[in-house]
Amino acid sequence: QVQLVESGGGLVQAGGSLRLSCAASGNLFSFNTMGWYRQGPGKQRESVAEISSGGRTNYADSVKGRFTISRDNAQNMVYLQMNNLKPEDTAVYYCNSVPPKEQSWGQGTRVTVSS
Repeated sequence: QVQLVESGGGLVQAGGSLRLSCAASGNLFSFNTMGWYRQGPGKQRESVAEISSGGRTNYADSVKGRFTISRDNAQNMVYLQMNNLKPEDTAVYYCNSVPPKEQSWGQGTRVTVSS
């Protein structure tokens, strides 16, 4: 079982940037595609971005052009670079496989964007 630990969240003003990191305790190769998810206040968890083992990426329309997902399989890391942040990006961000494994959800990292 792979455990995932997210970090890098914080409070930022609209237009600012943050880089989120996800550290996996196990071998990422056991997950073909990795993704970032988020859950905003009063909202359901949603997919934000995903990256295949070969580096192919896909983004939600709401973040396309602003967020960039990347991965380092040698270091068992997945990253999310978030630029031009908006108040509606406020959420707890999680990483997991695509589709997600219920037993692998971490504690998430909170991102708060002030207007």
